[in-house]
Amino acid sequence: MKLFQLVILVLVVMAVVTSPALAQPNITSHSFSGAGIGAGIGAGLMIIGAGYGFGRIGAAGLESMARQPEKAGQIQLAMIIIGALLEGATLIGLLVVTYGLIAHAGS
Repeated sequence: MKLFQLVILVLVVMAVVTSPALAQPNITSHSFSGAGIGAGIGAGLMIIGAGYGFGRIGAAGLESMARQPEKAGQIQLAMIIIGALLEGATLIGLLVVTYGLIAHAGS
């Protein structure tokens, strides 16, 4: 229930913050169109997902090291590799979102 309330709060705050920018009468730029809002939401969700993934990796790795201290080096190496892959996927996703925004603004 708290997660739902947080999501609603974020959406309300986003609507209140963006409404003055979207209400400007003589905007010739497309940067305030739906593509900008969609790119912002997409980037935000991507960063939230990456943060959640990093948290899960850290929690699982530390729990594994606590259960088997003799394997801590191998577990730490696996955590670093998985974290690098997750960061790479997040970066590519952010580049795709940014490219979509730039491509839309150029048209």
